Amino acid sequence: MKRFVRGDLDGFFGLALDNLILLLVLSGLCRYVLGFDDALLVGRILPGAAVSLLVGNLYYAHQARKLARQTGRDDVCALPYGLNAVTVFAFVFLVMLPAKLAAQAAGAADPARIAWQAGLLACFSCGLIELAGSFVVERIRRATPRAALLSTLAGLALAFISLGFLFRTYASPVVGLTTLAVILLGYFGRVRFRGGLPVGLVAVALGTALAWGTGVAPTGSAPGAPALHLPVPVLGDLVASFRLDFIVSYFAIVVPMGLFIVAGSMQNLESAEAAGDRYPARPSLAVNGFGSMAAALFGSCFPTTLYIGHPGWKAMGARAAYSSLSGVFLALLCFTGTLAHVAYLIPVEAGMAILLWIGIVMSAQAFQATPAHHAPAVVIGILPGLATWGSLMAKAGLHAAGLGVAGGAAFSAELLPKFLQSDVYIAGAFALEQGVVFTAMILSAMTVAVIERRFTGAAVWCAIAALLSATGLMHGYQYAFADTVLALRPAWPYALGYGLMALLFISARWLTTPDDSVTH
Repeated sequence: MKRFVRGDLDGFFGLALDNLILLLVLSGLCRYVLGFDDALLVGRILPGAAVSLLVGNLYYAHQARKLARQTGRDDVCALPYGLNAVTVFAFVFLVMLPAKLAAQAAGAADPARIAWQAGLLACFSCGLIELAGSFVVERIRRATPRAALLSTLAGLALAFISLGFLFRTYASPVVGLTTLAVILLGYFGRVRFRGGLPVGLVAVALGTALAWGTGVAPTGSAPGAPALHLPVPVLGDLVASFRLDFIVSYFAIVVPMGLFIVAGSMQNLESAEAAGDRYPARPSLAVNGFGSMAAALFGSCFPTTLYIGHPGWKAMGARAAYSSLSGVFLALLCFTGTLAHVAYLIPVEAGMAILLWIGIVMSAQAFQATPAHHAPAVVIGILPGLATWGSLMAKAGLHAAGLGVAGGAAFSAELLPKFLQSDVYIAGAFALEQGVVFTAMILSAMTVAVIERRFTGAAVWCAIAALLSATGLMHGYQYAFADTVLALRPAWPYALGYGLMALLFISARWLTTPDDSVTH
């Protein structure tokens, strides 16, 4: 197989742009949501992310060439690899932001550093789960219905990617709608632009031109001269992040996210095999986990993963070089500090249609890749993610009204009757927000079991939910100054509710009879 072919250029633009947009987005989230300064973002987080991107992409390119030599073929495509879009948003809004707000409420001297350490723990733990999962992934997949895994991701994708960027699209309609049309044409209309230009490149180039032409682009001063930011291990901060309160508070986010990455990566390997490229599961998943752990060791809070769409990259003619080129390109941007210049020249608005598309595709996949009669379970699995987003929007509204900010009143139970005046049961949203990933997965898995009339299995899922609620890892919340956070105590009403559900499902064999005349 040749070292480089024309299709590798197309693949490079697509994969590099996907990761570049995520790097720009996480940079914006770290700066404006978490308040990280450049010393932390540019000096630690971005070089750490670059380490995992470089090592992982170089490995998967080598793996593709090795498979080509073993099979005597010249059409082997490397597994696409990069930052995980869902965990970027989940770790910012569900791990690091709560950690920062809690640190501020406790009067910590450096809340941003504490939030960063919480992110390091989440990233490293996610990689550790991926590494361990390479040995047991098949058991995990057999125990959990696909609808439960995909619908949970779909809910988070809709909540933290699609809806936010849909707002942003309509806030800047000239840029947003035009680039959305490009994405719809290329990815859903299945057409190619003249000259073989990659769809992502066309969208970003057109969006950048429109952003600068309409005043959407940044109006501040340009970044200073580039500076070298080589990766430096942050072992001290990583060790400091292994705090009991962090482990307990974010267990319900990190563990499911790690399991989802494992299951998703395994599905991507199966997809690659269906396209003709059979890669061994254990080393592929192990390197995936090592990449996330290396990222945390060098300062990044964001795990990496195998990407969906291997058949698409292969169909456009990409082989192995597209992967290694992407890794080297992204590493150079992060190590030289020039990502800030790219972020200045290419506003997020120029590439937000790509992220909107990612959320749409992930949500659509939850329905497309599961049996049609499991569709109700997919919908149920999506709802907790949307409820969590609604809770965050409600709290953002309270902040805008002066609550939970300097000089304002703290959050308290007095908020509940005020929301009830508008028929908004915000207490339910606050409860769903805590352990949302567990809740979504369990509700969906339980519904699948009910659809298939495996009532004992449904009862088992309810019992798991009752146990998690009784141990304080789901639903229980308490008020902080500017937030609602997981309460480290049993949520007995929810444990009782799930227990009664389990009892009802167990009794269903005696209380009910099959009725296939019911229409759905």
